[in-house]
Amino acid sequence: MSPYLLTRTLPADAMSSALRRDVLRGLGTDPKQLPPKWFYDARGSDLFEEITRLPEYYPTRAEREILIERAPAIAAATGARTLVELGSGSSEKTRHLIGALADLRTYVPVDVSESALTQAGQALLADHPDLAVHALVADFQNGLVLPDAPGPRLVAFLGGTIGNLLPAERLTFLGAVRALLSPGDALLLGTDLVKDESALVAAYDDTAGVTAAFNKNVLSVLNRELGADFDPDDFDHVAVWDSEHEWIEMRLRARTAVTAKIPALDLAVGFDAGEELRTEVSAKFRQDGVRDELAAAGLDLRHWWTDGAGRFALSLAFPSD
Repeated sequence: MSPYLLTRTLPADAMSSALRRDVLRGLGTDPKQLPPKWFYDARGSDLFEEITRLPEYYPTRAEREILIERAPAIAAATGARTLVELGSGSSEKTRHLIGALADLRTYVPVDVSESALTQAGQALLADHPDLAVHALVADFQNGLVLPDAPGPRLVAFLGGTIGNLLPAERLTFLGAVRALLSPGDALLLGTDLVKDESALVAAYDDTAGVTAAFNKNVLSVLNRELGADFDPDDFDHVAVWDSEHEWIEMRLRARTAVTAKIPALDLAVGFDAGEELRTEVSAKFRQDGVRDELAAAGLDLRHWWTDGAGRFALSLAFPSD
């Protein structure tokens, strides 16, 4: 195969249709909610990269620390010849894995953004000219089909992104990943861990206001894509810790009573003063809980690594016998 190949499995209008569906469903519920994937247009992605460099936001640094220290152990445990990364984005952290996987022949980044895939893929090829990169423009939560590639395969889902899924969604997702794996394949999963509430809230409500801008960016996405007339200044950014479910919720709280029109959906959405729109759930985990969720999906947790401060974990799981 050529050094770089891109396959688009998403129909051209797939994301537009999904946005319309999510907005109709989410803004018609009580309480109102939207999935966090709609943060990530070009500006949202830039804002998130800025968030990862903030002093309050520890997950990216903690996960990178583990990858740098444990990449040789991951390589030894998997012997992976193909690395599949779900939600690959810039593929920046994955470079630590790629450098350690001595037998690696193929890298399969999966993302909804073709531009992000192309940019990351070309950068990787500059450093690893012998690596075959087969990029997939796809939604990894909806019927992902992997290309033929040499095994064993290592599927990586990093960044704690699995925490954005609700428990039932996590079970469905992990079951779908298990269905992709053959004997000898493995799943490398990044999970943020339960810790002091003040540290968790600070990570999602930084003093510089970058996370607030990131949260409000979803309204700008609705304005641009659906012709809506939301004014982000009508809303405050809110981050709260839900101790019962052990997750952070990000919300937008209406400062006053406001009505937004969404012409593309022939919809008007009213907010009472103080009413909130939930834009993200970010679950935090414990080792036993991760093991149980993996087991329910037919996966056996065999390795568990944390950063030095015990803030974040990478787990390596294989299909159960």
